[in-house]
Amino acid sequence: MEFIDYYSALGVDPSADDKAIKTAYRKLARKYHPDVSNLPGTEEKFKQVAEAYEVLHSAEKRAEYDALREARSRGFDARSGQSNGSYYADNNATANQDFADFFNSIFGATGSRSRQQYRPETRHDDINQIKGDDVELEWPIMLEDTLADTTKQIEFVIPFYDHQGHQQKIKKSLNVKIPAGVSDGERIRLKGQGAPGGGHVPNGDVYLTIRLIPHPLFDIEANNLLLTLPLAPWEAALGTKIIIPTLNGKIQLAIPANSQAGQRLRVKGKGLVGKKACGDLIAVLKIVMPPTVNDSSKPLWAQLAQSASFDPRREWNNQS
Repeated sequence: MEFIDYYSALGVDPSADDKAIKTAYRKLARKYHPDVSNLPGTEEKFKQVAEAYEVLHSAEKRAEYDALREARSRGFDARSGQSNGSYYADNNATANQDFADFFNSIFGATGSRSRQQYRPETRHDDINQIKGDDVELEWPIMLEDTLADTTKQIEFVIPFYDHQGHQQKIKKSLNVKIPAGVSDGERIRLKGQGAPGGGHVPNGDVYLTIRLIPHPLFDIEANNLLLTLPLAPWEAALGTKIIIPTLNGKIQLAIPANSQAGQRLRVKGKGLVGKKACGDLIAVLKIVMPPTVNDSSKPLWAQLAQSASFDPRREWNNQS
């Protein structure tokens, strides 16, 4: 298996922190999601982006991957300290094999980037008494897809044994109903849709594990959605009304005067759909300073500093 540079796949530097990796993944996952993109090669690109995030957002997996990446980058014989073309070729081949082993340990022995795994059942001597294999699939969906019942088409490969006992593989396509309120990690069983059984023995099943794609704007807290809402200092001080996004449209939110950074404003029923009730949308206020203070605004800030008589570190003084 050819080595894949996961950092390049996400468009981030190898020194990028977890926040930068998550931000890059959020943008690319929505850009290339097959449900919303008509770009060529969308499905393969989406799988590679999801694959990269799966590895890089985990400290343990990332450390192991970085070690493989470093080994592959060595184009000289460490024993002699000299560049050696044949050594590089051998080293590169070894690194690719190591990457294949790493990939299979993360994504299953099938090597499928759709996160497909087989779960073999106990077999008997008689080929006609073989129960079909179960198939495990992970299926990424967007948060918007959880608001109402939706139908998704999935494609996967299933193994089966012919009459001579040889394993064969066939491609299968299903339309699957994803219920409203489905959560990350929830498993859906598709009975009898796995590998065919021998004789009168039942087919295997398909187990579909839902994975929610991180949203560019919202974080999840139980059934609630968290939205970081940037405010200018004067908006927080004077109060204002702002149009904010939700998963199903835009709404107007009133910002009260004298709002503080970190303050939470709750909008009832605008979160995720739950099994019993809908969650809320929680706007977390973040006060953002203008990028520069120019000659015209500087006197105004100085005037504010004199008239406000405000010390944000007053508690420090009381404790000293």
